[in-house]
Amino acid sequence: MLSISTKVERIVMESPFLTEGLGRGLINLSELARQLQPQLETDLWKPVGQAAVVMALRRVAERLPQQEAAAHGELSLARKTGELTTRTDLTMYTFRYSENTYECHRRLLAEVATRQGAFVSVTRGIHEVMVVCSRSLTSAIDEVFVTERQLARLESLNAVTLHLDPETFNMPGIYHGILKKLAWDKINLVNMICTHTELTILLEQRQTGAAIAVLSRLVAQ
Repeated sequence: MLSISTKVERIVMESPFLTEGLGRGLINLSELARQLQPQLETDLWKPVGQAAVVMALRRVAERLPQQEAAAHGELSLARKTGELTTRTDLTMYTFRYSENTYECHRRLLAEVATRQGAFVSVTRGIHEVMVVCSRSLTSAIDEVFVTERQLARLESLNAVTLHLDPETFNMPGIYHGILKKLAWDKINLVNMICTHTELTILLEQRQTGAAIAVLSRLVAQ
């Protein structure tokens, strides 16, 4: 059975907000302990005293500052070229991966080659394939993937691309630092696409302005 200390540490480490708040000394430990008590008693199947939870939180908090400093540091955005790129009116498809996926991908690329200015991104997972495209390509996607099992389709999405420093891959926590700032402003990400120096986030249209405002502040730093 888990101890109170172990369970409290897991709860804290699973929440970036609690991790940062405790690391910076911004959270009232007694109040947080009171709120965690019902969950702890349910998970541990026994009464849990508030004093024991406060002590466990204090121990976790004492270990956080050094970990947080090492994990996050400064965000490494592209110097001078740290611009934001936006694309509007996108559609995101998700298909079940099949033996025909490669052929569908090949046909799609051939179709896109004749469409000037059209955007398409294909991401293959283990069991699924995600296609993000300009609305002008939706009829082509429907035709190319007509025999495939469609799992989801989301329309009217926007994409914002943030350009990162080439050394980003050496920096632990770079994506967490960016996504955390978006989460603090209650910006929901539909999906994200990463390349070596680019982070592209997909959002609903209504949240694009807020996301650009947050990322613009990062670029300006």
